[in-house]
Amino acid sequence: MPWKDRLIIALDVDTADAALSVVERLGDDITTYKVGFELFVSAGPSVVQRIREQGKRVFLDLKYHDIPNTVAKAAVAAARIGVFMFNVHASGGFDMMQRTVSAVNELCVREGLSRPRIIAVTMLTSMTNDVLKNELTISHPVKAHVRTLAALAQKAGLDGVVASPQETAMIKELCGKEFLVVTPGIRPSWTPPDDQRRTATPQEALRDGADYIVMGRAILKADDPVKALELVSLEMLSA
Repeated sequence: MPWKDRLIIALDVDTADAALSVVERLGDDITTYKVGFELFVSAGPSVVQRIREQGKRVFLDLKYHDIPNTVAKAAVAAARIGVFMFNVHASGGFDMMQRTVSAVNELCVREGLSRPRIIAVTMLTSMTNDVLKNELTISHPVKAHVRTLAALAQKAGLDGVVASPQETAMIKELCGKEFLVVTPGIRPSWTPPDDQRRTATPQEALRDGADYIVMGRAILKADDPVKALELVSLEMLSA
């Protein structure tokens, strides 16, 4: 897979116009963009269509986490607007994930739609062992928790997971090479980690087996985003 198809740019902006400006500026170098809470809430589902009209794919990053029926219906809505990929929280449980997959599969067969990839968030990259133990009263460490959730997502029929680059190799060994791993928390060597904790460089993430890496601020907030993207591509190619 070419590097530009493996890099997902997070549109962490608050208006559709700002999002489309990024898409236009980065041009043919990027094929997939992530639409998260801020942009989706401010601009609505139409922003997905506008990005798709530019010939781009959309990863809808809303991290669904609710009762199974509610998540399944939201997943159907995501499939209908033509997203390439969307995610749920694995901690929502097996039934929630399995019913989501079933509902989307049935919809896509019935209406002749392209089926989006469905992936599950294991643990946010801002979380640490201390948060698990002292705030959530989960006694086992991050890697063990991620391992359990990844296996549960695979059992439920999902296509992959969102996990930090520090758990990628472990997940690939557990779930196999075909099970997708999407890694946020990617920081080039010249940028600070911000509020991410379990991070890696693009080169490190790809070497550990990540299928897609997600980057936002490191590129969008650079003085020259196009130049920053060029430097990132060199890091990816070196992997």
